[in-house]
Amino acid sequence: MKFNSLIPELSVSNIERSKKFYLSLGFKIMYERKENKFVFLQLEENQIMIEENNGNWETGPMVYPYGRGINISMTIKDIEGLYKKIKDKNIKLFLDLETHEYRVNNTISYDKEFLIQDPDGYLLRFNN
Repeated sequence: MKFNSLIPELSVSNIERSKKFYLSLGFKIMYERKENKFVFLQLEENQIMIEENNGNWETGPMVYPYGRGINISMTIKDIEGLYKKIKDKNIKLFLDLETHEYRVNNTISYDKEFLIQDPDGYLLRFNN
């Protein structure tokens, strides 16, 4: 298994609820440590770890929505397919599917993207 250089690890309030949510999006369990309430997940080339709150990594009180001030951007090959899957599951959208223009140095880049929140309020941004 190849590990990305940067892999976010999210503290979650209920590992089973979060695991079910991420699996419903199409993530696959690469491995888990049930005794630690920890799961390593992957969707295409996107890797994320989730672990139930345990006091080890908390810098302050964990209050919903978790992760304020950050969105986790994930590139997806079939953005429309994932978007349809999420709509079919009635997962609430934070930002509907839109194409946004971003300047990267002297080049304009166009990203089709949408955002949702996970059960603990983490903002997930899916783009192409």
